[in-house]
Amino acid sequence: MTDCPIFDGLFEFAQLYTGASIDGAIKLNNSETDIAINWSGGLHHAKKSEASGFCYINDIVLAILELLKVHARVLYIDIDVHHGDGVEEAFYCTDRVMTLSLHKFGDGFFPGTGHIKDVGAKEGTGYSVNAPLTDGMTDKAYEDIFKPVMDKIMEIFRPGAIVLQCGADSLTGDRLGCFNLTLKGHAECVKYVKSFGVPTLVLGGGGYTIRNVARCWAYETSVLLDTEIPNEIPYNDYFEYFAPDFQLHLTPEPKDNLNTAVSLEAARTEILQQLQQLQGAPSVQMQEVPPEFDLKKDINAEGINDGGAEDDVREQGNGRTSKGKGDGTRRAHPAEFYDGDKDN
Repeated sequence: MTDCPIFDGLFEFAQLYTGASIDGAIKLNNSETDIAINWSGGLHHAKKSEASGFCYINDIVLAILELLKVHARVLYIDIDVHHGDGVEEAFYCTDRVMTLSLHKFGDGFFPGTGHIKDVGAKEGTGYSVNAPLTDGMTDKAYEDIFKPVMDKIMEIFRPGAIVLQCGADSLTGDRLGCFNLTLKGHAECVKYVKSFGVPTLVLGGGGYTIRNVARCWAYETSVLLDTEIPNEIPYNDYFEYFAPDFQLHLTPEPKDNLNTAVSLEAARTEILQQLQQLQGAPSVQMQEVPPEFDLKKDINAEGINDGGAEDDVREQGNGRTSKGKGDGTRRAHPAEFYDGDKDN
């Protein structure tokens, strides 16, 4: 059974999430914003001629190609639990794009790529950076490898723009993931990338416990906006999905972190040595720049009036249960399977 089935509306779906990422890149290129967000994007497994891993079109690659029209160097960061193989493959032989992926590696875990020795080829040798990890990764352990590597990359590579893929399947309790990160640990990476003040395109990605994906990207939007939000989830049409605690933040699962201090130190040291061997930030010869996309937006397109006077704000109370409280039972999402009491 394929992991990329054909379904009704597939082409429009691909158009929407891919177009949004390209649009975000254009806004960054035109200095219309410092940070652009497309939570529907980040489909990092798709290849030039192959759909893979629930990914049909690689919007990340297309957005990076757009950014390269203006910026000499672009940094791609991937904090999904799966290796960002499609993006790495696209830029494996160039020094204009550096890819950094922190992911589960080994035990037959999909997609099976992302060894620490996979560092790029030809002009791109040294510009593919992989941090292979294993089960139980905690906030502290993740931060201890992410921040030093980021510091060295920014020092050596000096990107003009950053693309950050925020796959939520690296969170604790994910149905396909095996890490043990909380929202705060995951979002700390987002906050740290933001602190460098480089134009950044922020994308979604994986995530298979849907209520936690919603929690994650809502919280990370608040981090990007420097806006505090309460831990108590407000009443809304989907309130029952967040039973029984109706809280924003997650508690780590009681399981061991199989990433030992020794293994993490070895990986960190090897990656830093790889980066140190690079001969500074690569330059780019003058050449003709392709024209930017001509985005023609339908005046009647869905979402065109969001936030404006014509926005179709739904009536308060629509879809809520009695008194907005629910009965404390989590509603089963139709896109998830519930095989037993202990299933997520």
